[in-house]
Amino acid sequence: MPADRADWLPPADALRRIVDGVRPIGVEARPLLEALGHVLAEEVASPVELPPWDNSAMDGYAIRSADVAAAADEAPVRLEVIGEVRAGQAPETTVRRGTAVRIATGAPVPPGADAVVPVEATTPVDAAGAPAGPRGREATGPLPAGCLVHEAVPIGGSIRRAGSDLAAGTLVVPAGSTLTPAAIALVAGTGHGALPVRRRVRVGVMATGDEIREPGQSLGPAGIPNANGPALVALIEAAGAEAHVLGIAADRFDDVRARLCAGLVEGLDAIIVSGGVSVGPYDVVRSGFAEFGTIELWRVAVQPGKPFVFGTARAPGDDGADPSRPATLLFGLPAVATIRRAPRRRASGTAKLPTPPAAPATNSVLAAPTRSLRSARLAVMPATGTAAASS
Repeated sequence: MPADRADWLPPADALRRIVDGVRPIGVEARPLLEALGHVLAEEVASPVELPPWDNSAMDGYAIRSADVAAAADEAPVRLEVIGEVRAGQAPETTVRRGTAVRIATGAPVPPGADAVVPVEATTPVDAAGAPAGPRGREATGPLPAGCLVHEAVPIGGSIRRAGSDLAAGTLVVPAGSTLTPAAIALVAGTGHGALPVRRRVRVGVMATGDEIREPGQSLGPAGIPNANGPALVALIEAAGAEAHVLGIAADRFDDVRARLCAGLVEGLDAIIVSGGVSVGPYDVVRSGFAEFGTIELWRVAVQPGKPFVFGTARAPGDDGADPSRPATLLFGLPAVATIRRAPRRRASGTAKLPTPPAAPATNSVLAAPTRSLRSARLAVMPATGTAAASS
């Protein structure tokens, strides 16, 4: 074992240290139409019962069940139609013995009615009792003088009772949930217009290296494309956070320092720096981190990726007195791709750490040359030094 391997931190320990250093970010009220993808800061309960009142499950007539107890095809019961009620309208008529009120699906059941007979089981009639239209076609057109009911209807027939879907006070979305389209629909259905959510995590991305060129630029005699920057931006946005591009820093301390300072002054929650964290003469990122804050860990037992750095920092002049503004998290290459979700979930109040392996590996290396990440295989070296292959 190399002499310096003793201070290489096992990946599970590194992850735990990082997550332990993350604090939930602020809460803001978001209109419902702007809340998609945000993490709910407080549980949401229904302030009302659903449906909020008894309503009709069918187009038809609101009636008294007892009035049609003997109704049959060969002996229909005639009822006087005394009004109608549509969805969105409060009933203005009370159903009395021998009467009916035409009702639309979703409309409140009028007082006095205890059942709804579907229009399919009725025939409209005029004042003389003669058919005024075909049986059961539709409940549209002028209000008929009466209707023939061709079947008995039990109490509660075709009525959706108040609170049958949801009782008032029922928890509909727990705190810490990511608001999906289904959650938005559920919350909207209970009448909430805005929600308390964690604001999106704001993450700065900075690439380093004199050789790095933006995609599409000429590489020249010694350049390489900036692949890490766009990849990190995509990972950040896929995780539900906001990516802020801090550009490409040259391998100079003053340039790295200036870009870090800009991100800290902007109030970013985290800054991810790609490259410049090893021990070469132009690896100045660790020094930049130390300029503004504290390095919490350096070097993780995984290869490629051993010179991983994590720390915290504050903008110049920020003494940390404001509890609503926690320190900015600093990440230096490249294991961040494997830990991106846990810190984000902790910041949004939803973190769950993975179970550490029973025997944490102290090192891993590529078992063989590979042309794609899909075919990559790692050789993991446990503390005993015995090598085992895994994919």
